[in-house]
Amino acid sequence: QVQLVESGGGLVQAGDSLRLACAASGLSFSSYAMAWFRQGDGKEREFVAAISWDGSTTKYADSVKGRFTISRDNAKNAVYLQMNSLKPEDTAVYYCSAKFLRLDTLPTPGAAYEYWGQGTQVTVSS
Repeated sequence: QVQLVESGGGLVQAGDSLRLACAASGLSFSSYAMAWFRQGDGKEREFVAAISWDGSTTKYADSVKGRFTISRDNAKNAVYLQMNSLKPEDTAVYYCSAKFLRLDTLPTPGAAYEYWGQGTQVTVSS
C-alpha cells in the first residue's frame, strides 16, 4: 500500500521560512517523479514544484521560482520543499504526489500523478 505523509506545515509570518517533508512508503521511490501541489481556500489545486526520479531535473511554478526549492533523498524515501520568503498568498494545504516516471520530463497537471498524500496546512500571516 502506497503512503505519502506530509509534515512540516504551520503558521508563520510573511518573510519566514518553512521546510515541508514527505515520507513515502510502499513504492519503489527512486522510480517516481515527485511533486508538490497546493490548494488555497476556494481555489483550484495548483502545481508548485516537481523533481525527477534522480533529482537531476526540477520544475517550479512561476509564483514560487526563486523562493522555493524542491529536493529528494532516495536513501530516505523522502522529498522536501524548502519555502523561503513566504507570502500570505502562499497560504494553502500542500500536497505531496508521486508519478511512476524515470524520465526527465516533469508533468504539471495534477491528473498526471498517481499517488497523493493527505496534505499539510501552511498559513502565512501578513
